[in-house]
Amino acid sequence: MKKVKTISFQKTVVIDVVGLSNNLIGEFTPFLKDYLKKKHTLFVKPMLPALTTSSQSTYLTGKWPKEHGIVGNGWYDRDDAEVKFWKQSNHLVKAEKIWERAKKIDPNFTCSKMFWWYNMYSSADYSVTPRPQYHADGVKAPDCYSHPPELREELQSELGQFPLFNFWGPNANIKSTQWIADATISVDKKYNPTLTLVYLPHLDYCLQKYGPDFSHIQKDLLEIDSVLKQLISYYEKKDTKIILLSEYGITPVSRPIHINRILREEGLLAVRSERWYELLDPGASLAFAVSDHQLAHIYCKDSKIINQVTNLLQNVDGISLILDKKAQQKYNIDHERSGDLVLVADPDSWFTYYHWFDDQKAPDYARLVDIHRKPGYDPCEMFMDPKKPGIKVRAGLKLLRKKLGFRYLMDVIPLDARLVKGSHGAIHGQKDFYPIFVSELPSPKKEISADKVYDLIWEQMSSGI
Repeated sequence: MKKVKTISFQKTVVIDVVGLSNNLIGEFTPFLKDYLKKKHTLFVKPMLPALTTSSQSTYLTGKWPKEHGIVGNGWYDRDDAEVKFWKQSNHLVKAEKIWERAKKIDPNFTCSKMFWWYNMYSSADYSVTPRPQYHADGVKAPDCYSHPPELREELQSELGQFPLFNFWGPNANIKSTQWIADATISVDKKYNPTLTLVYLPHLDYCLQKYGPDFSHIQKDLLEIDSVLKQLISYYEKKDTKIILLSEYGITPVSRPIHINRILREEGLLAVRSERWYELLDPGASLAFAVSDHQLAHIYCKDSKIINQVTNLLQNVDGISLILDKKAQQKYNIDHERSGDLVLVADPDSWFTYYHWFDDQKAPDYARLVDIHRKPGYDPCEMFMDPKKPGIKVRAGLKLLRKKLGFRYLMDVIPLDARLVKGSHGAIHGQKDFYPIFVSELPSPKKEISADKVYDLIWEQMSSGI
């Protein structure tokens, strides 16, 4: 009789250190530098797009964006005629996740998903993700979402309120990453999941603000190194298989490309005037861009416009690739959600979402941290406007108004895209800026494609008997 091969699962943690690449590991990451000497490190060839939601979805499904549908951190919903950014429903990822496959083999397999994206309404057993409270008076209060629901209250009673305003925005710092690490350990102690996925965002902040400039990021590197020491030491004591990986490396940039202004100058992009400002009107536009770091999806109202837009953009400095639907197939990003054209920036360039010509007519949300209303990604949300004297005092007064129950607008974000010194999303660059995969698994390879990360996670956490 033929022996049936079964699979047993080993307790595994996957630690996603955002922005971690080989060029950062050294003097200011002493723990990590020593840890990697004992492990096996592979370069992960950047996928298109090399962005958080797309990379994570590929890692967890083993599929490309053309299959799971996550073509960026946001895209244009043609039915609603709206740009939708940073949505959280796991239903948007149209492929089986790694823990779902494992559960079919072993119903006792459990998964903890700590701050990886698309975390709401997922089939993971335990999950926590950022979720502010949006009050009717306009107040945004820090909070998080969890499954099971009571986990949210338990963690915030133990660790304090989730520091949302340290997770993103001008005050983003190690507090949010430390809270996530502490919460991950707390969940592990209570539930002992088979697979834990933990997302540590800290390096995203300093690297996009300053680029890989060690004169500015030494403190941040030492901070993330300390958190990694805490997490890895904890899991080593629990005889856990440990995987360390990143989604992308962040390269230095110096040239913002205002792609929507270019389309507007050509008469292709439409705006709607409200009060004193101008809003992008995607449903009325012949063509507009959804900008996402070094990637931009161009959506055209009519297929006849595509050639006109292509010819226009071929003369724009800073654009490396212009991919129509056929060309997108080569990069595995052709999907109904992707743009009629997908633009990839040069290594030193990135795309803004700006569509106005006069800053006096910029939408009210432009000067706010407002990731859902902006029709594109805005890294300037990490800065306070340096052109406004006493900006920190003003921000403090606004916070006081909030605590007293008054309405307020935290309009402190600058409109100068030249402040941004680091970006990602493209597929070129030196290997020192590639994302990495670190585990106990020896491999004859030095480099893998992003979809193979799934296979290596599976191999690490399973063993044939």
